[in-house]
Parts: sequence; structure tokens; C-alpha cells
Amino acid sequence: MYLTDWIRKWFKVVLICLLLIIGCGAGLLWDNYKSESQDNSRYVINQVRLQVNDMMLYLEQNNQNIYDDSKLQDTLQAMSQDHQVSVIFALLDGSVMFNSSPNPTIQHIDLKTSLHYDLYHARVEKDTYSIAFPVVDEATQVQVGNAIFAMSASRVIPEKSYATPLFLFTMITSLLLLLSLLMFLLKNKVKRDIIQPIHHLKDYSEAILKGNYEQRATYEIMDEIGEVYAVFDQMRLEIMHLNLRRDEQEKAQKELITNISHEIKTPLTTLKAYIEAIREGVCPDMASVMEYVEVMHNNADTMTRLTEDLLLHALQELGQISVMLTEQYSRDMLLRIIQPMGHYVRTTGVIFIAPPDIPNVLIRADANRLEQVLSNLIANALKHTSAGDSITVNIELSLGQLKITIADTGKGILLQDMPFVFDRYFKGKLNANSRNEGTGLGLSICKHIVEAHQGTISFKSVHGQGTVFHCWIPLC
Repeated sequence: MYLTDWIRKWFKVVLICLLLIIGCGAGLLWDNYKSESQDNSRYVINQVRLQVNDMMLYLEQNNQNIYDDSKLQDTLQAMSQDHQVSVIFALLDGSVMFNSSPNPTIQHIDLKTSLHYDLYHARVEKDTYSIAFPVVDEATQVQVGNAIFAMSASRVIPEKSYATPLFLFTMITSLLLLLSLLMFLLKNKVKRDIIQPIHHLKDYSEAILKGNYEQRATYEIMDEIGEVYAVFDQMRLEIMHLNLRRDEQEKAQKELITNISHEIKTPLTTLKAYIEAIREGVCPDMASVMEYVEVMHNNADTMTRLTEDLLLHALQELGQISVMLTEQYSRDMLLRIIQPMGHYVRTTGVIFIAPPDIPNVLIRADANRLEQVLSNLIANALKHTSAGDSITVNIELSLGQLKITIADTGKGILLQDMPFVFDRYFKGKLNANSRNEGTGLGLSICKHIVEAHQGTISFKSVHGQGTVFHCWIPLC
């Protein structure tokens, strides 16, 4: 059950208890009021009947002669004064046969409005009741008329005893104890289902701060607290994942530094050896010197590329790779970039197919950074191709953008490596004929530079058939 639902139910219980207290008090007030205004009708009527029983008996015995016999009237008048009541005896047609009321001129009554057999309708004034009883002839046992008795309220309504203060005190105390019990249960509920889970959540948080990501935050009931625990456990898993990625990146950075140090050391050693050979006069002629110089030049290029990748990686970590976009035409800029790369590719025995035509459109670009992108993509293609394979560069307009395509017929990318191609440090499973291991930074840097041009980069590859990279650069 959700905590809000639980609180709502408890609120209803407390509200019902308060209503009970109010209801009990109202009941007592109503009982007092009812005792004053309308007591048990049957009980009171019977009491009144007993009070005037001798007068009723007298009327039942003498109803035939009372109108004409003054002695009977005087006797009945005396009985009326003794009982402190006034009486009107009327026949069934409403004709008054005897009248001892304060208004002796009444000769006829309306039976529909004057006869009241119940206590509620008998009250004619604040302190006076007018109660009717049927008069039955003693000889014939037939109703011959009605006797209407008027008497004060004090004669009709007897004094009633009210609820004692002890009863009131006991009732209110019991209700207050019930409320206290409910509040005590509420306190325990809040402590068990809110306070304690929060304390446990604090312990889990401290465990995460100490690096213990394996301790799960569990809560058995799925309510608001349970949802908080579920989200907290998701956060724990996310932090654990990020921590693992951070450790992997730190490990990859260390491996990067180790690899680059090793890769720089090899061409540097080779370069130093060839320089020493030339200094010692090992080369017999100028042709041999030029061959040595070419080897030295290639190793110098390798070291330059490695140091450039390392520098760009450091700048990317700091978010400081500067891309200076300027408006310029595409044809001359791209020709200056592609031609030297094509010459280098052909020296490796790989066929290079240059673009047949380069659209001459105005773009906002940084020529040096675009050269790094194309150089990295072509160098990456060379790693996965061998002599006889081909690398094709094509440049065209597509969907209002300048589209640069670099395709190779090499070994392609393994399916399991494709989601991570643009991740930093990722090098994948290298082919046996790869020219060098690389740093795993090139494609990540390419993606960063292309996106800085407000463009996009993507690829498609079939293992064993080659890879195609596409770069889109927006037009001005």
C-alpha cells in the first residue's frame, strides 16, 4: 500500500473518532432537549390517564345526565379543581356537554382540530397541554364522546434525570484514550516505514561513498519509499558503471602512453641508426644516401603523426581542440590535401583512386583540421588493406551538403567492434596484416573535428569486403 493511501485511511479513522466524540456530545444534548420537549409519548399519556382516571370513570357513568343535572356538574367541577385540570366533555358531534375551562362560553368544538391523542400535538401553549381521551358509556360500552383535559406542562412531563458527570467523564476519557492509541500506532508506523528506511538509505549512501558498489539497496514493499529505493539502486548501478568506465579509461590512457612511447622509440631508433650510418660513410653513392633519407623521412612522418595524435588527444580531453572555421572554396583546398596522400598510398602498393571531380562550393572549414580527418581516415584504411587492394576518395554534393567518401576494399570491421569505432582508445581486433597497432584515437578525433564543422560522420562495413566512411560538411 502506498504511504499516501495509508495516511488517508488513518486520517479517516481519526476523523471518525472525532465525529464519534461530537456525535456523543450532540446525542447527550438531544437527549436533554427531547426530555424537555417530547418525552416518551405512551409513558406520559398513561401517567396522565392515571391522574384523571376517577374523572373519566365519573363521565363514563354519568354521561347521559351530566348536561341536565347541576349536581353532577358541581361534582365534576370539584374534581377538576382538586386535580388542577380543566375538562371539556363533548359528544361525538362536537357538542359540549360540560366545560370547566377558563372559557366557559365554548358550546361546540371542531373534532378534527381539538382532539389530540399524542403528546407531540397536545401542546397548545408553552406550558399547557390539551390531551383527549375517548369516553365510553359504562352500560353500552360504546363511545359517546371525548373528554379533553387541559393541564400544565409540569403535570404532564415528569422531571427526568440527566447523565451524570461521571458518565460524561468516563465516555470522553475513553474516546481520548482511543485517540491516544491511534496516535501511538501512527508514530510506530512512521518510525518503522519511513524513519528506519531513510536510515538504511543513509548507510547505503555511505557505502557508495566508500567505493562499495556491490551492496544493494532493497525494500520489500513497493510504495513511495520502495520507489525511492528502486531509483537509488539504479543510481548505484549507474555510478558503478561509470566507475568501471573511468577505470577502463585510466587503464587505456596508461596503455596509450606505453604504446606511443614504444611506437616512437622504434622509428626514433631506426632514424638514429641511419643517421649514424650516413655519418660513418656506409653509403657508397648518392643513390644509397637517398634511400637512407627516404627511410628516415618515413620514420619521421610516423613520429610526427604519433605526437600529433597525442597532442590532439590531450586537447580533446581539455576541450581545447581549436577549429578555426573560415569561408573558402572547396576544390583547391581539398586538392592540396588529397594529392600528397594519394602519392603516399601508391608507394605502399595499394591502389589509390582520386575523385574525378571536386565540386567548387563555398564552405566554412578549417583546412588543417580537415586534413587531419582525411589523413586519419586514409591511414586507418591502410591499416586494413594490403597490396592490390584499393582506396577510393569521392567528393560530391548531396542533400545540400558536401559529401566526402573514403572507401577501401580491405578486411572490413568486425561486427562486434562496430558500436565502438568512434570511442577513444578503442582499437578492435586487428587483422594479422595490419601495418601498426595505432593509438585508438584517430576516429574519435575525426568525429570531434567533423562535428566542430557542424557536420556528421558515419560508416558502413562488411567484414571481408571493406569499409566506407562518409563525412558531410554543410555549405555556406
